[in-house]
Amino acid sequence: MLEIRKSADRGTASLGWLHSRHTFSFSDYYDPQYTGFGPLRVINEDQVSPGQGFGTHGHRDMEIISYVLEGALEHKDSIGTGSVIRPGDVQIMSAGTGIRHSEFNHSKTEPVHFLQIWIVPDRAGIAPRYDQKRFPDEEKRGRLRLVGSHDGGDGSIVIHQDVQLFATLLNEREQVTHALANGRRAWLQVVRGAVDANGQGLNAGDGVAVHAEAALAVTARSHDAEILLFDLP
Repeated sequence: MLEIRKSADRGTASLGWLHSRHTFSFSDYYDPQYTGFGPLRVINEDQVSPGQGFGTHGHRDMEIISYVLEGALEHKDSIGTGSVIRPGDVQIMSAGTGIRHSEFNHSKTEPVHFLQIWIVPDRAGIAPRYDQKRFPDEEKRGRLRLVGSHDGGDGSIVIHQDVQLFATLLNEREQVTHALANGRRAWLQVVRGAVDANGQGLNAGDGVAVHAEAALAVTARSHDAEILLFDLP
């Protein structure tokens, strides 16, 4: 069964310098039907104006992933990490016992467009940590590239949860298929372009909850479609 979450139905936030779309309930936006999907708690699509960003604030007991689509996102935190995240990078911050950080648009002239993803960890009290890895387009083109997992397999970032996160880039009519083990479910997020998922049409910003399916087949209906796929308990 596929349950589609259309892009236009997501929650919104607009602060002048920030335009955000919330797949799940977040901050002042609350929808009792969309409070998360298994351990997947947040998918926010954020666009931040040049030179602007989120000032220093705290988190606890959450796996926070940033996936940049356009521009550059600057990160600083209380464990001494400072970095710039660009398209092709996948960044994770385990908030664990507590961490403070800031995120700003690294550019003074161009906007930054990125996804902020939160996953509930499999246990509380993890030591805070930061990691960032680059996955070139050629590794994602035409295949599901594992970019995040519980054990760090295939060079992926480590996520403290029984989750696999895949990214792919597809040309028109290219297809990828992911088998789901018994008892597993999935969330598909369309990052760019248009695709069919098990015959259902999806566009950029759309998401779909996948239950009780043996496999998920995704076919691009546009050039350079980009998707994220979460295999979840």
